[in-house]
Amino acid sequence: MDSEESRETSLELAKLIDLATPFAIRVAVTLRLPELIAGGTTEIGPLATESGAHRESLERLLRHLVSIGLFAETGEGSYGLTPLSRQLLAEDGTWLKDWLVLEGPGARMDMAFSGMLHSVRTGNSAYGTVHGTPFWDDYQRNDDLRRFFGDVMVAYAWQTGPVLAAEFDWAPVKSVIDVGGGQGALLSEIVRANPHLDGEVLDLPAVAAEADVFLAEAGVAERARFVPGSFFDALPEGRDVYLLSRVLTDWNDENAAAILLRCAEAAGDGRVVIVEVLAGDAHAKQNTSFDLQSLVLLGGQERTVADFEVLAGEAGLKVIETRTWPGGLVVVECGRP
Repeated sequence: MDSEESRETSLELAKLIDLATPFAIRVAVTLRLPELIAGGTTEIGPLATESGAHRESLERLLRHLVSIGLFAETGEGSYGLTPLSRQLLAEDGTWLKDWLVLEGPGARMDMAFSGMLHSVRTGNSAYGTVHGTPFWDDYQRNDDLRRFFGDVMVAYAWQTGPVLAAEFDWAPVKSVIDVGGGQGALLSEIVRANPHLDGEVLDLPAVAAEADVFLAEAGVAERARFVPGSFFDALPEGRDVYLLSRVLTDWNDENAAAILLRCAEAAGDGRVVIVEVLAGDAHAKQNTSFDLQSLVLLGGQERTVADFEVLAGEAGLKVIETRTWPGGLVVVECGRP
């Protein structure tokens, strides 16, 4: 390797291991710099005052953020937005911006990455190693974390809900229960588009208050209700469809099979429908970071349809049909053999 090639390789490696950039962006979001600049506070002095920052240090931060394209320098000591920072202010970017706040639950979740060595050595979540409490225990005790995680799941539901509500064959179905469905965002989409359905969303008792409000505000409270419970315990029996949307990714194989078994026991002759987004080999190559996030945060993993077939078999189920829609939505319909 010649000296020029070695230099370029070293620079590329330096970019890959850089921690200044992700933390600088989080600091900018925490200080509300995009909102302040959008609101007309563009000069360094007023920006420092309004954000509560040390002027010279803020200037150094902004110098880096300009270099990576998050902001633009519009004059000496004056700053403007770029497409990147405007995205943080967009309605569909709200959940991402909230995730980046260093004093919020999103940062607490991200800190699990500092325990990645533990996860790779053991195959288990690093969250408890880093924070002293396993994620799902913290989820039940920490109201801010629970609400934040629920809001992220609501944001994800908009990726799956409209297509699943319109394209899945709900005509022969009378009752559906969304197992581990959080506040009920996905269920709301389904019952709104299919007025003949009665719906339930099952999640931990701590979620009840947020779910009741969400279902009421979605206008579906008369046909959709919250059921407190755990998918590791016996589930309400006899529903036509048991939905597991973006649930199994959060768990290792042993727990995922246990969740499927509970659904199979309750479903009887009904259907268990697994819903995932961008699951499978092609996605795994493009989004390996999400797979690692599932590991370090929750001890979970992404899976292929073949993986779900194996898990379904362990739960006494058989894959009846698999459908894939644009955008990576994968639906695996299971039933008794």
